[in-house]
Amino acid sequence: MEKEQINLEQAIKNTVEENLKAETEKNSAEQNNEKKTEKNANNQNNNNVRKNGNKPQKKYPLSQQNKKIDPKNFVWFKDLNKAFDENEKIHESRLTCFNKIDTNSKGWVRFTPLGGLDEIGGNCAVLETENSAIIIDCGMSFPNEDMHGVDILIPDFSYLREIRHKIKGLIITHGHEDHIGAVPYLFKEMQFPIYGTSLPLAMIENKFKEHKLLQYRSYFRSVKKRTPIQIGDFKIEWIHMTHSIIDASSLAIQTPVGTIIHTGDFKIDHTPIDGYAPDLHRLAYYGEKGVLALFSDSTNSYKPGVTPSESVVGKTFEDLFMKTKGRVIMSTFSSNIHRVYQAIATGIKFGRKVCIIGRSMEQNLNVAMDLGYIKLPRDIFIDPYEIGKYQDEEILIITTGSQGESMSALYRMAIDEHRHVKIKEGDQIIISAKAIPGNEPTVSQLINFLMKKGAKVAYHDFSEIHVSGHASQEEQKLMLRLTKPKYFFPVHGEYNHLMKHRETALSVDIPEENIFVMEDGEQWEITPKRVRKVKNVPTGKIYIDNQINEQIENDVVIDRQKLANEGIIMIVAQVDKKNKKLIARPRVTTYGIIADKEDKAFAKEMEDLLVNYIDHAKDYVYEKNRIFENELRNVIRKHVFRKTKKYPTIVPVVYFM
Repeated sequence: MEKEQINLEQAIKNTVEENLKAETEKNSAEQNNEKKTEKNANNQNNNNVRKNGNKPQKKYPLSQQNKKIDPKNFVWFKDLNKAFDENEKIHESRLTCFNKIDTNSKGWVRFTPLGGLDEIGGNCAVLETENSAIIIDCGMSFPNEDMHGVDILIPDFSYLREIRHKIKGLIITHGHEDHIGAVPYLFKEMQFPIYGTSLPLAMIENKFKEHKLLQYRSYFRSVKKRTPIQIGDFKIEWIHMTHSIIDASSLAIQTPVGTIIHTGDFKIDHTPIDGYAPDLHRLAYYGEKGVLALFSDSTNSYKPGVTPSESVVGKTFEDLFMKTKGRVIMSTFSSNIHRVYQAIATGIKFGRKVCIIGRSMEQNLNVAMDLGYIKLPRDIFIDPYEIGKYQDEEILIITTGSQGESMSALYRMAIDEHRHVKIKEGDQIIISAKAIPGNEPTVSQLINFLMKKGAKVAYHDFSEIHVSGHASQEEQKLMLRLTKPKYFFPVHGEYNHLMKHRETALSVDIPEENIFVMEDGEQWEITPKRVRKVKNVPTGKIYIDNQINEQIENDVVIDRQKLANEGIIMIVAQVDKKNKKLIARPRVTTYGIIADKEDKAFAKEMEDLLVNYIDHAKDYVYEKNRIFENELRNVIRKHVFRKTKKYPTIVPVVYFM
């Protein structure tokens, strides 16, 4: 077998050499012919000049006009193995551009997520050097169902207070609530420049109006994309990216130890509504220069393939509008301007007037139109009180409430509490949004209310009534391939999303030892040579009552949870301190412990328990009311637990007479 292989190699070598020899002889003959032809042409040209007195016209040698490629100039043609090795080196070089990073650079950068990991929303992170720091986004998240009376959650700012002296700015990637919703609460404590593009800053301005913080607009710093600006030790560039909101950006952050790419929320939409496709060229530019670390959106890490374009929703809208003879009521996130724009454009096409209901929806649409992001005729809009002037088939209502929020306009329409609009038979409801994890029960309840009113609801049964704004697996791979980072940190998502994104990174040859899955509060130090976890900083959530825009203390929320889960028992009694006996029947009130029909029996049970306690109480408990009440509380708690297996809140009030 080896002999046959040697003979084959020798035959190939002989063939190549014979071809080279023949080609060389042929080229030599052609060159001699060209020289003769050129000489004759020159003589003829000189004769023409002498006859006509004209300057000779410049003629390029035929050898240049018909120049053929000499195979001898290509080393690979002579040695295929060497050519293969050279191409291997080229592949290795282009896939490991991070090797261009100066590994001798001194210093470090530290990345500390304060929110957005192990959850959907609440995105906030700190990137710092020894001398300066920046905050990347400052968003809110939604409470769990057991956080009674809590409207939103914001990150714990304890670590920001600790490094306040070196914070140089707040960097905003886009205008979604989970990236800007906590900014007003941060600015009530500390202020520094806010850097971002026009739409996110305008949305923050609206929030500042609500919180009476308009004086802080002086901290706004509008940026130009593709134009790096120096902020402390960092040079930051905003790179245009597509998402479910207009004017989203990724960040290229040049640090003293190398370039960091932070994708923000993104998807790769090649046919966006405004025509501004993602700036993949700029990502590739930084990838070729060498990227030290990539922080990338993990929200859709379980979804294979690619996320559909926002433009596909428009076709679904057209199909629904065409079939509907009554009113069309569309609900989506107020920040999804392009979704709203598509609905309005479809409404105009079918001759409908447009009514915007919901403060946030109206504010965001006005901002987008005022800044020029979308262009719509103003005369198509009507006020809510004008709806009755038109036929049902002439009305399109755009409103908030796609998440089933009890205070939203759509919810109040469904339960007949809205001032101007009540749902009726023949209405076509379009819920063009996906339920945020945890909101599924409230969205389902809303749909039930709407259907009971006789409305048709388009939600689950239309696959393209809503498309995600987050990258699926193939887009995540593309981001990894474009940037070619040395280190990879999946961000933005629950822990299982981060781990799935880790698998995707492994599939495109990111080394396992160079992938780091973080949790909120963990501080990671990055240098060209290594990554290590430094420490944990204080983190958590602050509870906010959005009706008054104020914080709810932790113990208040805990008390509410306990009352909801365990109930409460209140006992008011008068005790003869001298004779150590009960003066009158105690008053017993319970909530969440027993049924109303058992109140009398339970009150008698508590009275007997109190009498027995008084009979056996030691003298020291009569020294102070507080001592007596604490001991009585313990007795009642043990008794109630034996009976109900619950630990209710017990409030004894005892008066010594």
